[in-house]
Amino acid sequence: MRHRSVFITASVVICSAISVSVAAFAQDAALPSWQDGASKQAIVDFVTDVTSEGSADFVPVPERVATFDNDGTLWVEQPMYTQLAFAIDRVHQLAPQHPEWQTTQPFQSILENDMETLSASGEQGLMEIVAATHAGMSTDAFAEIVTRWISTAKDPHFDKAYTSLVYEPMLELMDYLRANGFKTYIVSGGGIEFMRPWTEKVYGIPPEQVVGSSIVSEYKVIDGVPSLERTGKIGFIDDKDGKPVGILSHIGRRPIAAFGNSDGDYQMLQWTTNGAGKRLGMIVHHDDGVREYAYDRDSHFGRLDKGLDDAESQGWHIISMKNDWMTVFPQE
Repeated sequence: MRHRSVFITASVVICSAISVSVAAFAQDAALPSWQDGASKQAIVDFVTDVTSEGSADFVPVPERVATFDNDGTLWVEQPMYTQLAFAIDRVHQLAPQHPEWQTTQPFQSILENDMETLSASGEQGLMEIVAATHAGMSTDAFAEIVTRWISTAKDPHFDKAYTSLVYEPMLELMDYLRANGFKTYIVSGGGIEFMRPWTEKVYGIPPEQVVGSSIVSEYKVIDGVPSLERTGKIGFIDDKDGKPVGILSHIGRRPIAAFGNSDGDYQMLQWTTNGAGKRLGMIVHHDDGVREYAYDRDSHFGRLDKGLDDAESQGWHIISMKNDWMTVFPQE
């Protein structure tokens, strides 16, 4: 009996050691593009804590919600937001129908290729462009236009499709979270109906898990056919303090993890990480001017200033693109 007891005890120890080794291997395999370091360890520790039954930090599956900004967090946002590139193309296409744009800002700056004046128009200018170029059609027609454009348009710097300029480490992170019972959502300042046609294919995030800015749509019956028609009125801006509001109205749960890259994500990170229980907030810092871009405090797009200053006091982790990511983009 004593020999049997020793055998059983030894078997339990061996099995436990194997389980730990398998779990450690699975964690490493899940995030292969991440360097071993503080950022990767913070992710693994957080997921382990909130998914281990019996842990003081255990979170039931329905409450495992993670939100991701899009521009600059999941894909490239320089030298301008991708949706702005889409809107600029639309301005050129529609310009013959709008001669007044030749002398009206911010449209004039686009037609004259004056990016400095366009940038100076700020959020208000961007909203005017979006309202003028994304309206006057059904939601179905707009989705078709976006789908066609995103399948052919190329980033001018990398000369690649925009959808190939997504960040491989973030794709791995979303897969890792989903494999551990999380629901992943996009919460972006970009247009909700600009993103929804392609996010499932690119990120594995279905349309109903996309939160974004919107213009007002109206229900109409045209020639006996019901349709949702896009107006030129701004409905909601999902940026800064709008992000927690958008999360509440679309998701209905406070996230336990949030990922961003700019001060536009500050309130989403703040609201997420100040909830009860274990929380994770992370900021992608664009500090790799060789493989992508280096920018933060002075950038027109994706400005990171207050978030950089307050990250430590808020308990947020700064992800260094240069030091934490072994690769940036998916291998072709």
